[in-house]
Amino acid sequence: EPVAHLVCNFAPPQQDQPSYITHNDVVTLFHEFGHSIHHLLTEVDYPSIGGINGVAWDAVELPSQFFENYAWHPDVLKGISQHRETGAALPDDRIETLQRTRTFQAGLAMLRQLEFALFDFRLHSRAEPATSDQVQALLDAIREEIAVIRVPAFNRFQCSFSHIFAGGYAAGYYSYKWAEVLAADAFSSFEESGAFDAATAERFRKSILAVGGSRDAMASFVEFRGRPPALEPLLRQSGLAE
Repeated sequence: EPVAHLVCNFAPPQQDQPSYITHNDVVTLFHEFGHSIHHLLTEVDYPSIGGINGVAWDAVELPSQFFENYAWHPDVLKGISQHRETGAALPDDRIETLQRTRTFQAGLAMLRQLEFALFDFRLHSRAEPATSDQVQALLDAIREEIAVIRVPAFNRFQCSFSHIFAGGYAAGYYSYKWAEVLAADAFSSFEESGAFDAATAERFRKSILAVGGSRDAMASFVEFRGRPPALEPLLRQSGLAE
């Protein structure tokens, strides 16, 4: 049987006060719980391809980023929130304010990720290792193409971009944004049928969660969604759709 642990670094209780966590912490908790249910609901008997194991790098974040959507859902927020004195759930106006923060400067955030992903791709697609001057020139060219707000000339971000040099993301940094595409599109199916629709949830369990890494991730997605991934749901979720 699969076993999963969530080891959380939330603020501890203080004296006679309980632990209060931020909404960012709630999103993180839902994200990691998404990984947990991916692992726990596996129907694959081989550990190397069961649960989260053996899932393609650019799809392993699908269940976790998918589950983040419920941390923003009004019904869920009302169900998990409680005023420290009155016990009342989070009111509608606060929920609306919270949801507006989700799309605040979302365009800049998306372009930032595209800049990082393109830099990673183009750096690792070179036939020969790049010199320091070539690395800077490559990043400058991508920023000229992508960036809205230009960084100062003295900026040397690439020297601390540990993800693609020591963090396992070499030529794979794009997977952050691609997993968001998959997750938003998967959740859009629930937006169509209802966020808590049992039949849609069962299809998601059977097509995505249960199979782990036992087959191609794209085949799993297409089986669930009935088509290849689309970009529009993420643009809509980010407040960037026309």
